[in-house]
Amino acid sequence: MTEIGLGLGSNIGDARAHIGEALRLLRESGAVEITKVSSIYRTAPWGYKDQAPFANAAALARTELDPEHLLAAVKKIETEMGRTKTVRWGPRLIDIDILFYGTQSLVSEALVLPHKELFNRAFVLVPLAEIAPGLVLGGRPVAEAAATIAHDDIEKWDDRHGQAD
Repeated sequence: MTEIGLGLGSNIGDARAHIGEALRLLRESGAVEITKVSSIYRTAPWGYKDQAPFANAAALARTELDPEHLLAAVKKIETEMGRTKTVRWGPRLIDIDILFYGTQSLVSEALVLPHKELFNRAFVLVPLAEIAPGLVLGGRPVAEAAATIAHDDIEKWDDRHGQAD
């Protein structure tokens, strides 16, 4: 089993409920065993600004799938939930990103691990640092990066998903 990190986000409809549903589907799929889930954070849109705020969370999990099959499983859940393509960084019913896959580095057409924007996004770093304060990726401590990145546009929304069931 390999430890992985997932980032989840939504800003259409009941965004917090969509994150909860995605976590449920991930658990039921058998693709991952979720071990810890962060609080849900309300965050300002990133990239494309003319849209509603997002709900974001991070999860730690274990998987036996290789990165490509894990990506396929995650994309299948997004599709099952009704995600459709919009403008880049635009509104989305659900977004599930693979943030890291063990200590593996990977660059392919479909996937970059650790996630190439992880250290540039407070909406990823803050929830991830909450549940994995000692995590170091690519030689960089996640908690230190979270503490130093500007995060004026992120606030804890709730912590109802704070631990795995």
